[in-house]
Amino acid sequence: MIKFQNVTKTYHLSDCHSLTAVENISFEIFPKEFLTIIGKSGAGKTTLIKLLIGEEKLTNGEIYFDEIKISEIEQNHLQKIRRKIGVVYQDYRLFPSKTVFENVSYILEVIGEPEDKIKKEIPQVLELVGLERLANHFPYEISGGEQQRLAIARALIHRPEIIIADEPTGNLDVYNAAEVVNLLKKINSLGTTLILATHNKEIVENLKTRVITLSEGKLIRDDLNGNFIL
Repeated sequence: MIKFQNVTKTYHLSDCHSLTAVENISFEIFPKEFLTIIGKSGAGKTTLIKLLIGEEKLTNGEIYFDEIKISEIEQNHLQKIRRKIGVVYQDYRLFPSKTVFENVSYILEVIGEPEDKIKKEIPQVLELVGLERLANHFPYEISGGEQQRLAIARALIHRPEIIIADEPTGNLDVYNAAEVVNLLKKINSLGTTLILATHNKEIVENLKTRVITLSEGKLIRDDLNGNFIL
């Protein structure tokens, strides 16, 4: 489904200085896989995600999405590909003045879904993430774990083929982190490809799924057994 081929991203800071965030990285992500990407801060995890969703442009190499080269896609077609991907961030990125229901409905409104479909599908997604009873609450009225589950609901509502979770447990305690990871596992079991970027050793070792390790922008290990080695 997704293939990184000799991917490099270099930021030119000035005429004399540059920073290579990821260098000559190659790997594939298969349909319905649960892939974990680990590495210390600055290892290149977030850069890879930004390259995949088109927020950053490649310096060298290529990324293929269903055998289509990301670098050759026109902007309007890139938006169609982005709709196949849902992204969950560490900082939730919720609308504080909208209710739980409205935070999710906004995503469907933006892509032009009809009102009857919105009213039908949002309760289903809120039930999946365990927030159906909180539909009329605002983000500040719910816990951090519930806010992250709301962020997951927003990423899920347009039924993407892939969910990317970038450090989704970074702001959570152990209990809420476990709940979020269990939810991601459930979503994956329903057929959605899951890409998790994290530096949480306990989470990785409990998952026992394929782990890619980055260090200083380079891929140093691709472990099918889910070992956390930095």
